[in-house]
Amino acid sequence: MSQLATPSSKKTSALIQDWRPEDSAFWQQRGHRIATRNLWISIPCLLLAFCVWMLFSAVAVNLNKVGFNFTTDQLFLLTALPSVSGAILRVPYSFVIPLFGGRRWTAISTCFLLVPCLWLGFAVQDSSTPYSVFVIISLLCGFAGANFASSMANISFFFPKARQGGALGLNGGLGNLGVSVMQLVAPLAISFSLFGLFGGTAQNQAEGGQLWLENAAWIWVPFLLVATLAAWFGMNDLAAAKASLRQQLPVLKRGHLWMLSLLYLATFGSFIGFSAGFAMLSKTQFPDIVILHYAFFGPFLGALARPVGGALSDRFGGVRVTLINFVVMAVFAALLFLTLPTAGEGGSFIAFYGIFMVLFLTAGLGSGSTFQMIAVIFRKITVDRVKAAGGSDESAQREAVTDSAAALGFISAIGAAGGFFIPQAFGTSLALTGSPAGAMKVFLVFYILCVVITWAVYGRKKKA
Repeated sequence: MSQLATPSSKKTSALIQDWRPEDSAFWQQRGHRIATRNLWISIPCLLLAFCVWMLFSAVAVNLNKVGFNFTTDQLFLLTALPSVSGAILRVPYSFVIPLFGGRRWTAISTCFLLVPCLWLGFAVQDSSTPYSVFVIISLLCGFAGANFASSMANISFFFPKARQGGALGLNGGLGNLGVSVMQLVAPLAISFSLFGLFGGTAQNQAEGGQLWLENAAWIWVPFLLVATLAAWFGMNDLAAAKASLRQQLPVLKRGHLWMLSLLYLATFGSFIGFSAGFAMLSKTQFPDIVILHYAFFGPFLGALARPVGGALSDRFGGVRVTLINFVVMAVFAALLFLTLPTAGEGGSFIAFYGIFMVLFLTAGLGSGSTFQMIAVIFRKITVDRVKAAGGSDESAQREAVTDSAAALGFISAIGAAGGFFIPQAFGTSLALTGSPAGAMKVFLVFYILCVVITWAVYGRKKKA
């Protein structure tokens, strides 16, 4: 039976010693108000993190226009590297909330994002900046993607089991909006001077006209400062959430961790992967379409669908919602083949775009429903295990919260890998065959596998 790390004896209003969200009287009198406040500060912090994570999706395509001379492969690598470092960093970020506290870590991790934003803004103004510098900045942007793991783990501590799907769905879904916010705001911000007083200068384009490319990064700086202050002064640390790394690591031995990681890779991995690769894929298949006018709408749909997936799971059960969602994903992945041109001829952009919008929608819904499954399943199996070993109900609930928070963070790390592998799969398939059909076949088989796993492992046993 694990023991909680001793909380600091220093009493502050930011540190809450008594936290019992499953106690209905406590929740109504005090808990709901505190949890809601922490949620609504967490959401903009996470949204800004997704904006910074996607910085190079807006910057890389413009670098050569303002005097740089990078190859296409180098530019693609700059857009992919944040997903690589973000996925890797989500593993340690999965365990930091019980070590440092949700308020402290949210403020620290949000404030750190000023580093890549400020650095990138100066780097793009000097065409002699070496490629290696952009690689480092791109990797630093991955820290923003890692914030998702700690943010979701933190919010899971505040809400009772019955409300976790909706709360995590709101935090993750509205946070995911940062993808579409970046794709909307950055192209507008770089078109005029905003930060001339702070060293922002215009860059001349080779084909004429000017860009203020630093604005794509600097536009987020004031918002990050406000969010950092809001987190530090408005959020709370929970003494009940304290746990050592040794107490959290056993979650990696749970078989359900790896099963649920596959399901989340199929949902959130699809969302972030399609967000990164859809515009480029559309350009290769339908070069006459100006896809940048429409590309933001898919991530927008997926982000809004995530809280809906969590809320539906709270009402109907995460397994049921996830199972139906995977069936729909498989069906529409199969339909996508009918929309692709053959040897540059035929195909239907309207059908292609419409089917992808459904895939974005279901990827968002599934991200919310699988996260609800993770929280519910890990709490149940941990409570059952501790009680079977003779532990008290209080210790069982405490370990269940710690295990589910660690699992939520670690599984989110697996899902983030989709941001790298899906665009790479499209690129490899196009290079080998001239068509993205090979990659889509892999995705279709994976979705069907997830249907089987959801039904065979969780559906028949009714775990959630």
